[in-house]
Amino acid sequence: MSKRYTVSDGKLVLTLEEAVEGGYVVTSPLDPEMITEAETVSEAFKNARDAMKSLTQSRAKLLKRLPLAKAG
Repeated sequence: MSKRYTVSDGKLVLTLEEAVEGGYVVTSPLDPEMITEAETVSEAFKNARDAMKSLTQSRAKLLKRLPLAKAG
């Protein structure tokens, strides 16, 4: 079983799970769709911020394509 760590920089909360091939698989308990990989803890925060930015952009594009609900 691989070791799992929860870390925070005061803005992000990340879960780092040791990967078999080395480094970490990085997820966030606050956003289950965010997943990335990193070799170090500092790289985990950088990669997580990049992944969160990409998720935010993808979600914004998706919302623009959804039809608006009509009231009444």
